[in-house]
Order: sequence, then structure tokens, then C-alpha cells
Amino acid sequence: MKKSSFFVFHVTLFLLCGTGKSEVFTALADLEELLQTESVLINTLENYIKSEEQKLDLLKKYAQIYKKQYNKASEDVQLYVANPINAYTLVKRLTTDWKEVENLITADISGDCLANITHVKETMKFPTDEDLNGAAVALMRLQDTYRLDTSSLARGELNGVKYSSELSAADCFELGRQSYNNGDYYHTLLWMREADSRLNREVNETVERSDILEYLAFSTYKEGNIPLALDLTNKLLEILPSHPRALGNKVYYEDELQKTVEVKRKGDDGSESVQNDEISTSTITDIYGREFYEQLCRGEISLPPERVARLKCRYLTRKNPFLLLAPFKVEEAHHKPDIFIFHDVLADSEIATIRKLAQPRFRRATVQNTDTGELEIAHYRISKSAWLKEEEHKHIEDVSRRVSDMTGLTMETAEELQVVNYGIGGHYEPHFDFARREEKNAFKSLGTGNRIATVLFYSFLMQMSDVAQGGATVFPTIHVALWPKKGAAAFWHNLHPSGDGDKLTRHAACPVLAGSKWVSNKWIHERGQEFLRPCTLERPSEDVVA
Repeated sequence: MKKSSFFVFHVTLFLLCGTGKSEVFTALADLEELLQTESVLINTLENYIKSEEQKLDLLKKYAQIYKKQYNKASEDVQLYVANPINAYTLVKRLTTDWKEVENLITADISGDCLANITHVKETMKFPTDEDLNGAAVALMRLQDTYRLDTSSLARGELNGVKYSSELSAADCFELGRQSYNNGDYYHTLLWMREADSRLNREVNETVERSDILEYLAFSTYKEGNIPLALDLTNKLLEILPSHPRALGNKVYYEDELQKTVEVKRKGDDGSESVQNDEISTSTITDIYGREFYEQLCRGEISLPPERVARLKCRYLTRKNPFLLLAPFKVEEAHHKPDIFIFHDVLADSEIATIRKLAQPRFRRATVQNTDTGELEIAHYRISKSAWLKEEEHKHIEDVSRRVSDMTGLTMETAEELQVVNYGIGGHYEPHFDFARREEKNAFKSLGTGNRIATVLFYSFLMQMSDVAQGGATVFPTIHVALWPKKGAAAFWHNLHPSGDGDKLTRHAACPVLAGSKWVSNKWIHERGQEFLRPCTLERPSEDVVA
């Protein structure tokens, strides 16, 4: 019999999965609302338990009355029934009173409870199976990107900092099961082994070892280790000798091992050369710079000291009368392409307004299809976003005007302010903000040209400790990492002065390891910038053009 599957993934704020309609794993702002849902469910469950306890207490009282009268009658049955009052109460106990007992037993208190739970699912945020899978995949992503040890994660530790209570064997088993369902046998093995290790230490076991062994055995086979898969299958059959799948797999694994022996013999005696038709993954070039991307996310790569020494900090006024009194604090993060960080350019009141306006209209963040120009969701961008117009609030208008002062560009053709909240392990893999030469349909509907520049505001970042725990904006090609700081903004030009896309501006949002990351994007387009950033006739070399 399977153990209880009532468990919580403490690290990633998992909740029970039901049939709700909201997608919540893509934004931590939605996950915060799940705690309200959980509070209502706890209250509903407690009320149900209280009602059942009251029902049982009443049944216990009836049982005590029956037992007391029966014991009294048993002392002298004839004398007891000879008493007309006793005779009457005996008949009453077995008619009217017993009907009350039957009514209590058959009373369906659970119906009201289930109706309340259904109402909660329909009216409040409630996670789905997709959310559970998304949260599990996010945890795997964090584990890989930041090279987190499985046992440490199971202890509730992220990069040496303990954030939560430990996972049970059932929690680890579910993570392995979700990986298995996604065809990710590597992570299935990691988490099933951890589940097995934890099960050995549990007093009240939360999962069956036979279930763990079944997933372990087949995933081991899929990873190419047939001898170990056979050994694990035999261990499973020791627990459940008649397990149908295990019996079938055992025969199959033994046949495969025999074939392997025969193939080796052919290679040894020289009768046939044994070739491997599989392409080694080590020969495939990482054209997307994923290795550098993940190293930057972990803080393992930085600019050489001699290049950092040339970067300056300064006050920027642009001969603006107001800025003469309150200049921008600008930090140079990189030269060619020039990347700047503007410090303290968003006030707390503006951040509060942006969050308040954006959160009710959050939708899954999209990317532009390179062929059709249409927007679509993608697995490599895990976040939710909303768009805010200047006329909606003075603070949004102020931010837009401030961007113009920061960049020296007009906002007449800029896009609306995009507000983004990242989900569990939220990230956006390496990408360009501008449309490349082959992307003919991108931004065509806007009629404002390409995205000439990007301003990225870190509008809200709640870190759970002083240790940097992910969420950096990184540029893999030039080995630059910008670490989020509340109220700051990053600025760079996406296009060369010639109008060609700058390949070196390819960037990514690293997975958020601990905390809630909010950013706002202001994308500025070409049209209207002709005299503010004049074009040049000189074209850059092809190796820096995209």
C-alpha cells in the first residue's frame, strides 16, 4: 500500500496540485497568493476534522449508554425485562435511538467540505499539475546552473545557506518522478537515490521502496548501465516477487547483456570492428555560449583587472538644468559595447506603483517568433509580464521621462513599460533584444524600426540573505555580469550607429536562486532618433553584427 502523498516542497513553495486553472510557477507574485489559498484550505480542513470529531464524540456517548444498559441487563436478564420501564427503554434504544445512530453514521459531512474545496479552486489561485512539473523543472535548472548538491538541496540549503526544513523521501521521490515524466533520466537517478537514502532514515516511511527501485532501475537502463539496472530490478523482485513489469524487464536486461557479450567477442577476435555511431557531445560546439552563461551566473568569470581599471563612475547632467541639481550616478560596466548602470533612479513609491498596477494583469511572458513575428510562450523564458502606459499614472510618465533624460533619446516611439516578475528558478536564456537581419517580421506591426536601445530597471528585488543568490543579467560573449540592485537601471545600445545589430549585446537573465526578482524594461526604437543618435556610413566588421 502506498504511503501518504500529502507533502510539501519547502524549497520551492509547492502546494497540493488540483484542477485549478491558474498558472502560478512562472511568477513568484502568484506563488505568494497560494499561501492565502493554503490558509483557506487549512481552515476548511480543520472545520471538517472538528465536525467529524463531534460526530464521533456523539457516537461514543451512544455506545456508552448502550453498554451501560446492556451490562445492567446482563446481571439478570429475566429480572431486567420483567420491569416494564426497562422493556420500554430496550425497545426504544433499538428503534428510535438506533435510527439516530444510523443517521449519524451515514451523515456525509465530507460533502460540505468537498464543496468548500471546490469553491476555493474556482475562486482562488490554485496550482495545477503543470505548475508542479514547472516547479520541479525549475529546481533541476537551479541545481544544474549553480551546481547544487542533491543532498544539500534536500536539506533545504541553497549555496550553503539553509532556507527551509528538509525534504522527505516522498518529496525527493516526486522530484524524481517529475524528471522521469519529462524524459530526464539523469535527474531521475539523482533524486530517486536521495529518496532511497532518506527512506532508510525515516521512522514513519513516506514512500514505498519498491516504487523508488522501479524508477531507479528503468532510469539506470535508459542511462546505459544495464548491469546495474538488472541488479536494481532483482532487488525490486525480492520485495515484490510477482511484479509484472520487473519480471518482464529482468528478462529483457538479461537478453541485452548477452547481446553485449557477443558483440564484444566479435570485436576481440577481429572478425568485425565494433563501431559507435553516436556523435560525442564533446565535439559539438556550444554556439550559444551556455558554458560562459552558467559560469557568469555562478560568479566564476569576471573582466580582467586591466579592463576593470579603465571603467569609471561619474555624475551625468547632459546640460539639463534639473540634472545640474540632481545628476545621475552612472557606473560604467563595459566598453564597446558601452553598458552603463544608473544608480538610485527608481523611488520606492514608484516601485510600489509599478507593482500595484502590473500584478493584476500579469500574463505569461512571451517571445517573438523569428519566422512569423507573432508572440508566443517559450520554455526558456520563465516569468510573467504586464505592460503599463504613461497615461495610467504619473509615476509611469515620470519613469518614461527619466529614461529620456538618462539616454538622450526620445520616448515618442518607445514601447510601453514592461514589468516582469520571475517565477521559481525564473530565467531568460541568452537572447538579443533587437531583431536580427533574418527576422524580417519582428516589430513590423509597430512601424517604428528596430530596438535601438534597452533600459532595464531592477524595480524590486527581495534577497533572502546578504549572499548573492542568482538573478544576475549576464552578457556571455563579453563576460559581463550585472548583479541586481533595487532602484538601479542598466542601459546599452542594441544597434551600432550604422543600424546593424550588435552581436555583443546578447544577454540573459540568470535563474533566481533565492528571492523575488522584479524588473521593468523600456525598449527604445529607431524612429525619431535620427538627430539624437545620428547614423554613420561606417559599417562594423561582420563578426560583431547579428
